[in-house]
Amino acid sequence: MKRLRLVELLILIFLLALLCISTLYRKKIPDISLLLSIYLCLIAFQVLLILLKDKVPNLVHDIIFPLIVVITVFDSLGGLVHYVNPVDIDPILIRLDYLLFGGHPTLMLESITHPLLTELLQVSYSTYYFIPLSLGIALKIKGMEDEFQRFLFLIIFCFFLSYVGYILMPALGPRFTIKHEVPLSGLFLATPIQELLNRLEGIKRDAFPSGHTAVALLVVFLSRRYVRGLFYVLMPITALLLFSTVYMRYHYVVDVIAGVGLTVVTVVIGERYYDLYMRMRKNITGLDSRHLSS
Repeated sequence: MKRLRLVELLILIFLLALLCISTLYRKKIPDISLLLSIYLCLIAFQVLLILLKDKVPNLVHDIIFPLIVVITVFDSLGGLVHYVNPVDIDPILIRLDYLLFGGHPTLMLESITHPLLTELLQVSYSTYYFIPLSLGIALKIKGMEDEFQRFLFLIIFCFFLSYVGYILMPALGPRFTIKHEVPLSGLFLATPIQELLNRLEGIKRDAFPSGHTAVALLVVFLSRRYVRGLFYVLMPITALLLFSTVYMRYHYVVDVIAGVGLTVVTVVIGERYYDLYMRMRKNITGLDSRHLSS
C-alpha cells in the first residue's frame, strides 16, 4: 500500500469490474475476445507500472498511461454498453427537457443558428480534450506534486463515474433522436471537427450524464483552488463548452444538469476517499518506521 497510489488502485478496480461485466455478458457481446484482451492488457500494464515504479518515468505514470486508460476504456464502451443494457433512455430525457422548457432545446436553438456561432461552439466543444491536460501540466510545472496526485485521482474518478452512467443509463443524444430542420454548418473548422469526432467517438451511447460538463467543471473547480490564473482562462472557455453541448446537439439539457451533479458527487465522495487513503498510507508508513527503529 505504501507504493500503491489511490489512482492506480482505482484504475485496477474499474478495469476488473469491466472485465467481470464483459465476462458475464460474453454470450451477448459480438467482439468479446477483443474487449477481454483490451481490459486484460490494461490491467497487466498497470500492474507492471506499479512493480516498476522507480524504473519508469513519472510522465508515464502520471499522464501517458492514465490518458491511454481513459481513451481506450471510453472507446471500448461502444462494443459493450448496448449489449449489457439495450434499452436507451432517450425518450425519458427528451420528455424531461420538454417539461423543463416547453419544447425541445436543440430545436429552439435553431432560431439562433449561424455559421460563425457554430464554428466558435464546435471549437469550444473540442477544448474538452485539452482542459484537463492544461491543469495537470500547470501543476507539474509549478512542482505541486501532492496537488497533482489529488487532481489526477479526481479526474479519473470523474471519468469512470461518467462511464458507469453510460452503462446504467445509455442514451444517444439529440443529434440522433430528434429531427432537426436547420443544419449546423460552420465556416472552416466546424465540419472537419464534427467528422473527426464522429469517427473517433462513433456511437457510444454516452449522452447521460454529460462527461464534458462534469470533467470541465471539475477542472475549473480545482484550478480555482490551485492555479488561480488558469481558472480565469478556463471559466469563459468552459461556459462556451457547456452551451456548445446543447447547441451542437450532443446533449440534452438534462444531461448537462446531470453532469453538474456528477462534478459535485466526484468532489464530495472523491475527496473524502482520497483523504482517508492518504491517512491510512501515512499511518502504515509511520508504523513501518517505528518497527525499523526498534
